[in-house]
Amino acid sequence: MKNIILFDPVEARAELMPLTLTRPVALLRHGITTFAEKWQAAIPGNYSFETQDYLSIKYPCVLADDNLYIAGNVHPDKSLTEAVLALGAGERLVLKDGEVIARRGDGEKASVTYGGDVLKVDRLWDLFMLNDEAVRRDFALLTAGRESEPLRDSCCLIGDPENLFIEKGATVEGAVINVRKGPVYIGRDAEVMEGACLRGPIAMCEHSVVNMGGKIYGATTLGPYCKVGGELNNVVMTGYSNKAHDGFLGNAVIGEWCNLGAGCTASNLKNTYGPVRVWSMAQGRFVKTGLQFCGLIMGDHSKAGINTMFNTATVVGVGVNFYGSGFPRTFIPSFTEGTTHGMNDTDMERFFDTASRMMGRRHVELTPEDKEIFMKLREQ
Repeated sequence: MKNIILFDPVEARAELMPLTLTRPVALLRHGITTFAEKWQAAIPGNYSFETQDYLSIKYPCVLADDNLYIAGNVHPDKSLTEAVLALGAGERLVLKDGEVIARRGDGEKASVTYGGDVLKVDRLWDLFMLNDEAVRRDFALLTAGRESEPLRDSCCLIGDPENLFIEKGATVEGAVINVRKGPVYIGRDAEVMEGACLRGPIAMCEHSVVNMGGKIYGATTLGPYCKVGGELNNVVMTGYSNKAHDGFLGNAVIGEWCNLGAGCTASNLKNTYGPVRVWSMAQGRFVKTGLQFCGLIMGDHSKAGINTMFNTATVVGVGVNFYGSGFPRTFIPSFTEGTTHGMNDTDMERFFDTASRMMGRRHVELTPEDKEIFMKLREQ
């Protein structure tokens, strides 16, 4: 078995904060699966991660005599996979601009230039902007040669049935599903309740739920155990997070273990219709995106109370608890809590207690390694 190490590209990892504050880049979800799961399917082997020192507590790097390193923000396809596997000892695979996307060993022997197109995520907004293509790619791979579970007679399907795939254990009743603009994937034990409307491309991972009357536009990904309601448009939810009630979320990325209260709404368009700037945690300043639409970016374990209103392109760090009326600032630092009248540092013992209760509902443990990572982040 090959020993494969998915490494964090330095610039991409920095620009993808706050999502990469709590995980290696390769564990970001894009399309249906994470980058790590995509590569595991493309090249079977023993996988580990080369990431930040404080994250290595939970995600250690495992070395062997012959190690194949692959950038954790890159989608595999047949051509790229063949190029990676063709690397000789000491060789590295680079793009035309010199960016290294794979190497065998130290990669100091020679460079091989890859001339094909590469789908990769370098910035926060790439996660939702490129999610359409990511969902389509994953849908094709995951459903090839397989047969979908049948759609119940209570539902209405618009478009080619080949673009709908329902895994075993999923429940879909009284829903309208439109696959003319893209495929819809409904994962194992997922549920689409009556009155929901889905317009592809959409990926629902295992145990995810769309509540009654939910309106979900593509390109949207609901990670494992996510529960949503209201209106979503081009949203990537990593997993175990909820936006279960009415309210709007668009052109957004939500981490794990987040909760958006009833009526929570996030703007994705400025009143001026002008270009959007977003806070870069790496650069410590607002940067131009070149986009007209950009919504909420939220790190893991962050919460928003009922009727919270987020301005266009708001970035929320890890472990934030915002509540009360009015718009918060468009950047909320990690481990803070409060209202528009003032944010205070979070008490970590109370944070751990809340996280443990929330995770326990999904039979997931907050481990000592998790706590150590959060404490390291708090120190930073």
